[in-house]
Amino acid sequence: MKKKFGFIGVGNLGVHLATNLLRAGFAVVVHDLDQDAAKRLIEPGGVCASSPKQAAESADTVITCLPSPAAVAAVMTGENGILAGLKGGGTWIDMSTNDLHEVKRLAALAADNGIACLEAPVTGGVHRAAEGDITVLVGGDKPVYDEHLQAFQAMGGTIIYMGPLGSASVIKVITNMLAFIHLVAVGEALMLAKRGGLDLTTAFEAIKASSGNSFVHETESQVILNGSYNIGFTMDLACKDLLLANQLGREFDVPLELGALVEQVFIRARAQYGGNAWSSMVVKLLEDALDSAGIIKPGDTTAP
Repeated sequence: MKKKFGFIGVGNLGVHLATNLLRAGFAVVVHDLDQDAAKRLIEPGGVCASSPKQAAESADTVITCLPSPAAVAAVMTGENGILAGLKGGGTWIDMSTNDLHEVKRLAALAADNGIACLEAPVTGGVHRAAEGDITVLVGGDKPVYDEHLQAFQAMGGTIIYMGPLGSASVIKVITNMLAFIHLVAVGEALMLAKRGGLDLTTAFEAIKASSGNSFVHETESQVILNGSYNIGFTMDLACKDLLLANQLGREFDVPLELGALVEQVFIRARAQYGGNAWSSMVVKLLEDALDSAGIIKPGDTTAP
């Protein structure tokens, strides 16, 4: 018999994960502070709850997919939170990009209530989540992971069991840090190509076929070049993830020179464009500094 899920947080990413669970035949009760966002899950078969507690009351497992550690803590421990509704023997799965120590703290509180915990952050971008092909990184007790493998396979393509609780939080912060470093590098590369008089469509293909290629170039360069910048991931989220990465660097005595530099670049970009701006707009800092109207304009793929 398939487990019944509560799903808290159906924003740009969570909406696709919850939808994929529904498509796989799981029962899903959803809650989001944005009621209109939650209502998007009604058509594919979801049921809306008025609170995290209500979503948890009829669930075997509750998933959180939220923008910050503070948001996760509030949803878990609030008066109408998950711990107030989820019965002993249930499971909480956090699919947020969370702080290592906060995950462990909340897992201990859950364990006091007889609730198991997994962390399962995802990586690969919103577009891959929509296709059910996102990578899911899981930490926690292996038997609990095995119980939920079918659900992870419904939401993602590549599922990697990382080990004990906390290990997935660490690797997720690492992968995001790398992505943001690559994004800043992509912006510099494309601007250099433009100023060098290259056709940027051809330059994109050359980089893609070169030793300088990356997943970020293949995906985010395209939305930069078409001027939309829309990758479904905001400056606020990028700054939060880079903060977590650099905190780990200090904790583990690893000098993250690039990580620290890129964090400051993103903080400057957030100040310039706002916390809700797409994170890929970090490349506009260089464009604006060089008084460029944009890396590419419609009908103009070469340098001016």
